[in-house]
Amino acid sequence: MDKLFDLDLTMRLLGLDFVQTALLAAAVLGVVAGVLGPIIVTRRMSFAVHGTAELAFTGAAAALLLGIGVSYGALAGAVVAALLLGLLGGRESERDSVIGVVLAFGLGLGVLLLWYYPGRAANKFGILVGQIVAVEPTDLTALLIASAVVLVVLALIYRPLWFASVDPVVAAARGVPERLLAPLFAVLVGVGTALGVQIVGALLVMALMVTPAAAAARVTASPLRATVLAVLFAETAALGGIVLSLAPGAPVSFFVTAISFAIYLTCRVVASVRGRATRGLESADGTGAASGADDQTAVGAAGVRAAGRPPV
Repeated sequence: MDKLFDLDLTMRLLGLDFVQTALLAAAVLGVVAGVLGPIIVTRRMSFAVHGTAELAFTGAAAALLLGIGVSYGALAGAVVAALLLGLLGGRESERDSVIGVVLAFGLGLGVLLLWYYPGRAANKFGILVGQIVAVEPTDLTALLIASAVVLVVLALIYRPLWFASVDPVVAAARGVPERLLAPLFAVLVGVGTALGVQIVGALLVMALMVTPAAAAARVTASPLRATVLAVLFAETAALGGIVLSLAPGAPVSFFVTAISFAIYLTCRVVASVRGRATRGLESADGTGAASGADDQTAVGAAGVRAAGRPPV
């Protein structure tokens, strides 16, 4: 237990170059995950993130076997997964089944590739649950470039994407190219997912891509505030997870997921307290108004208003 909370050891480790590189990578990842997260929640793509992560794991395993950078393999695998999900899962009724098929295939292929890999077991384990010592300066450069591309592209399509996310039928009637936006956003999610593989691992990348945004959606219906809170929550989980994992030398993913889950529970409590207070005021005023919408609807409707479109 003393080792788990060894402040002196933690401070010494924070001075190491590879730890500082990992912290910078985690900070960049927190921004990307926080910006993408609210739209992922609104579009109900949480399961798609998990499916994309599985093929990111497959790509990382292939890169490990071939002796090239794991981050490049994860990025290639995630982009392929995103394209497959975007092209095969165009209809909402079949989207879950397509994701399940791609997820199972990717995980099975990744396991086979890891079985062929003759190197250390720690490298195999790191792909699944994260390994901060594997973040090299060259990986950081690739991460910065990929993150910049994701943020620039997202800024260009942000308003029509929000509108199409809330009501694709009305958006299509008004000329919003949903068939183009859906696979394009899927690729952005794939890139963001791939960036998280080396920090939290392929199995638990949802702790940064989904949980902070779901927590933010519990306490605000404003897309701007939800995005800011999601970035703040993701940064807290990513950076806090790395710092807490240093002294015990434990996998980063546990601490990242634990912090994310604690934030989510806290936001649920705050939302519940607010709801009770609002209902009490409404009851006292005699209005009897119904309680608010769920996470996706509340944030999504506000997103339409922010995009300059009337909510439907």
